[in-house]
Amino acid sequence: MGTKDIDMWRAAVADTAAAHRADAEAGVRLAYRAAGLAEPEQIVWAQSPRAALCLLGPDEGPCGTRARGRSVREAVRSAPWAAERKRLQEQLGPQGWAQRWHATGGRLWDSTQRLVDRIRAGLVEELAEDRTEEAELRLLLLDAVLGQHDAPWLSVFDTGDGTPLHGPATVARSAGWWWPYERAAVICERPAELHRDEAGRLDRGDGPALAFPDGFALHAWRGMPVPAAFLAELATLTPERIRDEENAELRRVMLEHYGYERYLHESGAEPVHRDETGVLWRISLPDDEDVVMVEVVNSTPEPDGSCRTYWLRVPPDTRTAKQGVAWTFGLAKEAYAPVRET
Repeated sequence: MGTKDIDMWRAAVADTAAAHRADAEAGVRLAYRAAGLAEPEQIVWAQSPRAALCLLGPDEGPCGTRARGRSVREAVRSAPWAAERKRLQEQLGPQGWAQRWHATGGRLWDSTQRLVDRIRAGLVEELAEDRTEEAELRLLLLDAVLGQHDAPWLSVFDTGDGTPLHGPATVARSAGWWWPYERAAVICERPAELHRDEAGRLDRGDGPALAFPDGFALHAWRGMPVPAAFLAELATLTPERIRDEENAELRRVMLEHYGYERYLHESGAEPVHRDETGVLWRISLPDDEDVVMVEVVNSTPEPDGSCRTYWLRVPPDTRTAKQGVAWTFGLAKEAYAPVRET
């Protein structure tokens, strides 16, 4: 398994192009045949996982319980998956298997699983009106094969032509989530937009961080779910509005977007300590821990001769500027004694 293969699967996870429908449908049929099942009588496309769940929910209809039959996810995905994993573990041994996972799926797992969990949570939040509906939705979500979001596991195995997982891998390279049943399969389009930060978390300040062609969307700031209306308000923030926000998590998002330095200046904050290392500032917030910052000046001039100012967030129990600066270096205050600050 080379770097090229991992790059291919990493790209599959983040792919926002329209699905390759012919390839995806061929992959579904191949997965059924490889499992010893008859091909589905119909393959239905949905513009998002939300649309798929709406198709699968009612008892009546082309994809209702009676029309689609029982789930065959175990046969087309779980069973061949488990068999290939067992074969590879026996072939490589415990240490070899661990190395294989670390070099392949382990590199994609965390960020992809966060995305999957967020989509599931967003679907339940939007569609479930009571606990009964929530339970029904969660059962339907268990029937899903994750398509492009199965990339971490698929990257571990050989999924070439003729292998047991070639069908599911073909779908994963071509489309989003899909639901396999006896007589029908439902396949989803991929997201049309995906915005993530450097840590792989959903993140966007001026629109949906994840959006599907039919309008199903998730909004997030550095991984934290936020309402769409909240993001629209960020452009008009004031220190008063930030202080008045009752939700502590949303207030922190406001502060990050507004800028701590700007908030300090415009809210009339006063420094609480000053020494040779810098200036310590404290912002008291209702129902939340204080925001404590150290203002330091880089002693090395910029090309234009100016000295750049930095703002360092430090723990709320910080009492002096030197203690705060030392903390950023992982040192106790007594151990921090730089010859020259840079």
